[in-house]
Order: sequence, then C-alpha cells, then structure tokens
Amino acid sequence: MASQGLRITDQRKTLAKLFAESPGYLAPKAVYEYMGKSYTGLSFDTVYRNLRVMEELGVLEQVVFEEGVKFKLHCREHDHHHHMICLQCGRTYPITYCPMEQTIVPDDFKVVKHKFEVFGYCKDCGQDEPILGEG
Repeated sequence: MASQGLRITDQRKTLAKLFAESPGYLAPKAVYEYMGKSYTGLSFDTVYRNLRVMEELGVLEQVVFEEGVKFKLHCREHDHHHHMICLQCGRTYPITYCPMEQTIVPDDFKVVKHKFEVFGYCKDCGQDEPILGEG
C-alpha cells in the first residue's frame, strides 16, 4: 500500500492483518463489525472506502456473490487468471484459461477490464449439493 502512495494507518494495518489471516471472502459488514471492536466511532462508510481503495490498489480482490459484494486478499498468482469459488467455504481454484480469448469483441467496443468467476462447491462442501441439470 505504501508503494502506491497510500498512508498506512492503524486501521489499514488492522484491515490488512484481518485479510491476511482470513482464507475466504469477507463481507463489508463483517469487516465493519470486526473493526468496530477495536475502533470506536468508526463508520461503515470509512471501512467500505478503505476496502475499495485496497481493491483498487490490487491488495484485495472483490467478487459479487448473490448476497452481495465480498473481498479477500489478492491471490499471489502473477499470470492472468480467473477463479472457481466454493460457495460454502470460499476456497478458490484458478482457471488458467481466459474466456476473453474466445470472445468476439465488436469493433465499436473497447474492453478495459473483465472478470470471470465460476461458483459451485468444492469436494469437501458439496457432497450433498445437487449438480446442475440433475434432479
């Protein structure tokens, strides 16, 4: 964060530590409740703004789940990739193939950013989940 010109505050250190110790995705509300234990008077807007700044700097990744947006520490992969995400435990698996390679982009459209996530259940969480297309 410091290399990007962002001032390192105690709150941001606490946020970074929380995400470093959390293997899955965290909802902004859960982050706010955690932060509120240490920082009285902290507003939800401040927490959310810090999450967005950390996401813009590439420290955190943001994913939109059915129940809303969640964040996690940016994965360490250096090559462009996408994710399969377990809906129960939040475990992620890299997808090394990028579907944009097969996407025909119209001449009058300029792609500046894209995301591709596949949601499902890992082998530990999905033993009782029906597979799409099955009864």
